Amino acid sequence: TTTLPLERGVHVHARKHPQGKKVIDHTYRAVQVVVSSGENIEVSELDAIYFMVSSVFGYDMKFVECTFCNFPHLDKDWFSVHNHRRHLCAGCGYLFKDDVSGIGNPAMKIRASFSNNHKVKLARRKKRLRQRDYPGGIQIWGSNPALLWTASRSEEAGIHIHAFGRTKKDNIDDTFSSVTIDDITLDPHLVRVRMAQSGLPHIAGRVIDIYCEQCGEPHFDDREGAFTPHDDHRCHLCGSKLRSKGRFRKTIGNPLCDTLDQLAKFAVRQPQKYESYLFTETL
Repeated sequence: TTTLPLERGVHVHARKHPQGKKVIDHTYRAVQVVVSSGENIEVSELDAIYFMVSSVFGYDMKFVECTFCNFPHLDKDWFSVHNHRRHLCAGCGYLFKDDVSGIGNPAMKIRASFSNNHKVKLARRKKRLRQRDYPGGIQIWGSNPALLWTASRSEEAGIHIHAFGRTKKDNIDDTFSSVTIDDITLDPHLVRVRMAQSGLPHIAGRVIDIYCEQCGEPHFDDREGAFTPHDDHRCHLCGSKLRSKGRFRKTIGNPLCDTLDQLAKFAVRQPQKYESYLFTETL
């Protein structure tokens, strides 16, 4: 609900000293990392987006090169959440087969060059706020594993909030285990999944809020159901068959859609709506 433009790219935090201030806290369209061998490896915006999507849905990735031209391969959209052997090279345009089924992402070459033994722990902080106290608006992200993390301390999981108050001193920029806005509590898992769903253009418009007509329970599709539209929804509480609303017969349930609509009623301004710049790629 801020007036700031959407940040697109790879977000980088960097400190010269373990306990020092961030000397880099910015988003770039692409980032080059110099690894121990001296090689420059680039991570693009799309590499980072689909690393996030595959990670949130629990899929391992690997570095895949075209067997014809050695172009690094990135699996996008549908292919970022389905293991497969046959890939279409974006470099030479030929279909090629990998040795085993998997999901290709060039960013894995960077991860293989560094030790990634860090731990991810739930943030200890909790936050309650009211939107009227932050006239500059708020921004919400679900946490996801860092593409590269070389700090000695553990990475924090939860919900990341930016809130812009009347002065800089009032601003919020932190990750919390629990966030309640205008007495509406956000579920970190639903936020994380909804963020990943927004990176899958083949399900655009199909992620909706679904409520059981018998018991009123909100319906959440997890695991494969979170990225596979379907029409056989069943209430997890009472077992009743659920009906989807809207023009699509096959849909995906995520109660966060309704939560965000409720938050919009108390917002200082209407939430920004962004047109997706990602292209649909499916079988």
